[in-house]
Order: sequence, then C-alpha cells, then structure tokens
Amino acid sequence: MEVKKDILWRVYLSYIFVVVICLVIFGKAVYIQQFQGHYWRSMSDSLHQKIENVEAERGTIYSEDGKMLSTSIPQFDIYIDFSADGLREKSGVRFRENLDSLSLCLANLFQDNTAEAYKKELLYGFKSKDRAFLFRKNVNYRQYQELKTFPLIRLGRNKSGFVFTNRTIRLNPYKLFAYRTIGLDRDSGKGQKVGLEQTYDTLLKGTSGKRLVRYIAGGVSVPIDDYQIEPENGKDIVTTLDVFIQEVAENALMKMMVNNEAEHGCAIVLETKTGKIKAMANLGKFPIKKDGRDTSIYTEDFNYAISPSEPGSTFKLATMMSMLEDKKITLQSQVNLNGGTWEINGKTVFDSEKHGRMFVSAKEAFELSSNVGLAKMAWTSYSSNPSQFIRHLHQIHMDTLTGIDITGERWPIIHRPGTKYWDANTLPWMAFGYNLEVTPLQTATFYNAVANDGKMMRPYLLNAVKDEGEVIDAREPYVAIDKICSDQTIKDLHTCLEGVCIEGTAAQLFRNNPYKVAGKTGTALVANGSHGYADGIYQSSFAGYFPADNPQYTCVVVIKNKPHALRFYGAEVAGPVFKEIADRLYTTYVRQNNYQPKLVKPDSSFFSYVGLKQEIKKIANTIQLPYKDNDGKEDEMVSMDGNRNQVSFSERMIGNTSMPSLRGMGLKDAVVLCEGMGLKVKIKGRGKVSNQSIAAGQFIAHGQELTVELN
Repeated sequence: MEVKKDILWRVYLSYIFVVVICLVIFGKAVYIQQFQGHYWRSMSDSLHQKIENVEAERGTIYSEDGKMLSTSIPQFDIYIDFSADGLREKSGVRFRENLDSLSLCLANLFQDNTAEAYKKELLYGFKSKDRAFLFRKNVNYRQYQELKTFPLIRLGRNKSGFVFTNRTIRLNPYKLFAYRTIGLDRDSGKGQKVGLEQTYDTLLKGTSGKRLVRYIAGGVSVPIDDYQIEPENGKDIVTTLDVFIQEVAENALMKMMVNNEAEHGCAIVLETKTGKIKAMANLGKFPIKKDGRDTSIYTEDFNYAISPSEPGSTFKLATMMSMLEDKKITLQSQVNLNGGTWEINGKTVFDSEKHGRMFVSAKEAFELSSNVGLAKMAWTSYSSNPSQFIRHLHQIHMDTLTGIDITGERWPIIHRPGTKYWDANTLPWMAFGYNLEVTPLQTATFYNAVANDGKMMRPYLLNAVKDEGEVIDAREPYVAIDKICSDQTIKDLHTCLEGVCIEGTAAQLFRNNPYKVAGKTGTALVANGSHGYADGIYQSSFAGYFPADNPQYTCVVVIKNKPHALRFYGAEVAGPVFKEIADRLYTTYVRQNNYQPKLVKPDSSFFSYVGLKQEIKKIANTIQLPYKDNDGKEDEMVSMDGNRNQVSFSERMIGNTSMPSLRGMGLKDAVVLCEGMGLKVKIKGRGKVSNQSIAAGQFIAHGQELTVELN
C-alpha cells in the first residue's frame, strides 16, 4: 500500500510539473504576441526589407549636329510571386479565371510560344508556389506598357503576383562608332568606363534615389512604397564630334588598315579656328576564330590618338620652327645631304631613299623629308646649347599634355640634356623625330597652330551640358598659346608644308588637286619589344591642313604597319587616308561655305506630335491648349494634330509583326519602339521623323534594318 501511494505521489507531481510548464509556455506565447509582437514583426521586416539605392537615368551623349551617340533605354525582368495572397485566395479562383485570356495575350505579344505553352508554364509555377518565378528577361519599354494592360496583370502586384524589376542599358545607335572616344559601356555595372563616359561620369549618372524594397525568394527585390528620395536624372552632354566627319574618317582609315593588314591606327580631325575635335577614329587588329581558323577583325580597342610613340618625320616641322625662329637658318640656307648618309659620333644617319642629292636648300631638305638635312642643321644650330632647342619644344607644349577633356591621355617623352637618357646623338636623332615620343593629338595640336597663323587652340570634346534640354554650361574655344612663333616663321612654315604637297614627298598624292593642301609625310621605324628594330615595323603618318590658303580642318593620320609590310611610306599609307578625308570634307563642307542660303518658308500654324497620350495631355494642359480626346487608353501611343484653335488625338497603331508609322515621332521614342521590335535602326538628320525606309503596315522580321530620316 505504501508503495502504491509513493508511485501515485510521483505521478501526480510529474503531471503538475508538466501542466505548469505548459502554462508558462502558453503565457510566454501570449506575452510575445500581445506585448512584443510589434518588436518581433519589425525585426522580421528588417531581415527582409531594405532601403535600396535607385539609379538615376543616365544622361545622353549627343554629337554637335544633334545625333544621339550614347543613350539609356529601360529594360525589364518579370518575376511572378505565385504565393501572393491575392493570387491564391479562394483556392486561386482569380488566377484560373484569367489564365486563358492572359496566355493568349502573352502569345500575341511575344510570339515565341503558343497560348497553350504559356498556360502550361503559368500552371506549373502556380502549383510550385514559387515566390520568385523568373518569367521573362529583357522586356523592352513598349512590351512593358502593353503587359500592364493584360488580364490579371492589370489588377496589381498583390492580386496578380507579377513583379517588374527595371534596369537601364546603354545603347549606341551607331554601334562601335567612336567607341573609345565616347566610351560606351553596355553594362554600366561591369567593367571600367573609358572616354567621355568616364570623364563626365558625375554629370551623366545623376543622383541616385532611395526606396524601400522587400526581398522575396531568389533574392528578388520588390518595391513596397514609392520613392523615399526621388532619383535625379543625369545631365546630357553635347560633344564637338560630327557624325559625318567621324564616319568618313573611320571608313577611310578602315579601308587602308584592311588593305595593308596594319596593326593599328588613328585619324584625328580638328576644326582649325576653334580646336574642336570633329572626329577621332581608333582601330586595332583583334584576333578571332572564324570557321575554325584564326583570323582578325578591326575594332576600336584602344585610344591610340592619345598614346605617345616616335613620330618620325612629322616632327621635323617643330625642328624647322625652332631653327627659323632663332635665325639659325633661312629657307634658302644650304645643307649638304651627302647623297643621303651622314656619320656622326660613331653612328650613321640615313635618308629613307637613296636620292644621291648633295647641296640643297633648307626648304628642299624639308620637302624631301631628309633625315640627314634636318639632323645636320639641328646639330650645327644647337650642339653647343641643346637646351635652347628643348625650350622651344616646351614653349609649344610638346612636352606636356594637350589638356583634352578626356581621361587617359598619356605624357609625352622628351629627354633633356644632363639626364641619363641624353647622349651625344640624342639631338640629331630628335631633329627627325626619333629618341622622343609624342601623341598623334599633340602633333595635330601643333600643326593646327601653324594652320591657325600661330594661335594654338586647346583641343576639346565637350560643347555643352544640358538639363532637360536647357543649356546649363556652354564651353568656348580656349587659346592655349596666343602665338607660338613670329609671323615670318609661320609664313615660312606654310611655304614648307605647301611645298611638300607640290614638289616634295606628297607631290604625287596631291597632283591636280582642286584645292591646296599643306602637310608633311612621316615614316618611322619602330621597335617591337625585345625584337628591337629587326622586324622592320614602320609607322606611317601624315599631318596637315586644308585648304592651305584658308585652313578649315587639320587632320593627322598615324598607322602602324605589320612587320616587313610591302607598303610603309607615309605618302603611300597614311597620305591616301588623309586625302580621302580631305576630299569628302572639302566637297561636303568647305566648298559649300560660299553658297547663298535660301529663304526659309516660315512654319505654318499646323502641327503634329506623337507620343504617349498621358504625356501629351499633360503638356497640353500645362500650356492651356484645348484638345479633343479620342476616349482611348491613357498609355496608348497617339498623334496630336491640329492648330492653336483645334487639336485632336488619334490612336497611333503599334503592332508586333507590321511596321508602324513613325512620322512625327521624336528620335528617342522611335529608337525605343523600333529596337523593342527587333529592328536595327540607322538614323539620318535630326528633329522629328519625316521618313522611314520600311513603309507603315509592311511585314517586318527580327534583325531587319530600318533607316529613319529626321526633318
């Protein structure tokens, strides 16, 4: 009996203990829920919610003639939260009621699957209850706008589960046009920007905004509220580049590079009076595999225009300027060429061609591009005081950066007396462009100063900064040096450069030319790493300006040839590129300067604009312009036609397989629309669309090329 009581006592005690523990747990749960619930819910939110930066829309880069060189367009990724409360309530009745119509709309929009296939995909996602189901990537803005009107999706994020995450991509309508100068970065989150994109990054990128987002499965962020801080879009920049001149320079350079199988090259065009860079083309050989074999293509892989190298004979102009300015020589001074060779301090100076000439004038030595002649004259003039020659190079900024407004310009290399790189033969070799390195842009800046009667202009690329179309910062031409030398010296240099193209090394190239050219050929044997000069690699160059009697443009072409190239002289390789550029610009621009402008007929009061209806209505209301609505959707594309007294809206039909009418659209709307339809867009002119190469209503195919003409 005592044993039974003892057992019962222990059982009761254990039972009471368990009951007490349960009461404590229950009490704690009530306490947490009722008194600490807000704290723990906020703690949970803090683990899944975050203040996220919202990138501002990056500004657009324009050419001087108003064409877009680099711009941003929106793209969207679509996720579906199949566990959204509104989507699954009442056993998903809302989802099932809209499934068929939604699948049909998706099939019509994307045209890559049948409605049945889309239905199966959506049903699979619904059954899986996936909270971050990736439905589609890289949806363009037009498709995004249309998607928002589809069944189920138009009910909102909670009831449909559809989540749109947007990002912007960088687009260049002219593809790799002036790539290294513009610095296009197709994915701004990856890789370092170069060129103007890097130099003016702070202006272009704007100011980021902030908003609260919730992270769902898969790491996808879903916005919870509107912006807490609105992003401030980047500013637009207008460059000095001219699309036509850039295209001419690139095509001429490409033609010679391919024909001569050259390694790399560049072509620079400056506007003489202002120093504006109208074109800067850079091409380098890039190895690829095609059909299983090794080959190569040419692309803008590096900015050779701002990278120093031994200039060769184009540098002789600086040597002539120094000697003429110091009165060491005149154009009639005689120099013995010794048939084309000269020994000095144990080394031999050679002329590139064995001409057999003996006594010639300084002007003739320059026209013949004689290394012996320039080396002899420089040695006679400055051997006792080489610093005097170096001072001239410093005074024309040949030993410093040009100051161009683009990141990446590299310093020139010019040795000075007394340093470890200076020896007895440095001076004579410098006289004809060896034992020093300068950039093609420095050569162009110097030649431009000679063309501009001694006034050296700083080369620049930025014309203006715009905010919402309004100029907030305009750049003016900057005079770096008022006068690089005396008027008489400038006059003599003009005579020398014109003589090169009439009687010298470029005479054959410019024979019977309809306009006068002043320029200088250059051919430099360059080292190839550890192989030294044994590989026979020559750098061909031509620097000059035109028309010589009233210079409008200065152009420099530099091309590095392959080893042992059959053609390597400056007049054979770089000269034809210069001439093609000069011929096209003279015909298109220079010769037209004297025409009498026609009287322009004033615009009539009738006008026509195309855009999103909601945006056009906002503008019309702001300027108090009365209009007649067409009772269509707010997010449809409409045409607004009429005059000040009567304005009406008409729907602009946008299909998927047929070409819409672009007439009256702005360039950006037209590009976004057509790129979204898979078309490759080429642009001519500026303003609004006036003509299109594919007629409205015509069937279109993905990848088809479309030319858009602006008025």
